[in-house]
Amino acid sequence: MALKLEPGARLVVATHNPGKAVEIAAILENRFSLVTAGELGLPEPDETETTFVGNALLKARAAADASGLIALADDSGLSVAALDGAPGIFSARWAGPGKDFTEAMGKVQERVEESGSEDPSCWFTCALAVAWPDGPAVVVEGRLDGTLTFSGRGTRGFGYDPIFTPLGHDLTFGEMDPAAKDAMSHRALAFAKLKAAIL
Repeated sequence: MALKLEPGARLVVATHNPGKAVEIAAILENRFSLVTAGELGLPEPDETETTFVGNALLKARAAADASGLIALADDSGLSVAALDGAPGIFSARWAGPGKDFTEAMGKVQERVEESGSEDPSCWFTCALAVAWPDGPAVVVEGRLDGTLTFSGRGTRGFGYDPIFTPLGHDLTFGEMDPAAKDAMSHRALAFAKLKAAIL
């Protein structure tokens, strides 16, 4: 059977991060009725996989099976060349239990300085998974390259946005208009692939 999502379908977004939920709703052009795993009181599964794709699939599958709804999950993070790709899949964990990304960005800066590397290159990865309850799943991945900007600029966006400047741009994601960011982000690239696959 062809896997298609009908407009207006009710989807559970497997996140407890309100910022991410807002961004996902905007990228999906509010075509669907979205509820978050946090709003449904679903537990956050342990992210035991070693890749963004693996963790996105694990989260989507857990949310779909727990809620009985089609679930959409993303696993995304910042990878830094000077740190051999860290924090990568541990991006959220670097922010600690309180999800303090100011602390996480400080840690990135500290580790890069300790490494002695002059390489500012970094990239955001976003893996997206859509899982049907007790059924199939679709997974895609998007990547956006950029450079590190210490000690961060801008208060828009969330997560590591203030220290990420996309290649070819002068503004960090933390300074950019949200619509401009949403049009080019790693999440937008992954969503474009997802739309092509199932919409």
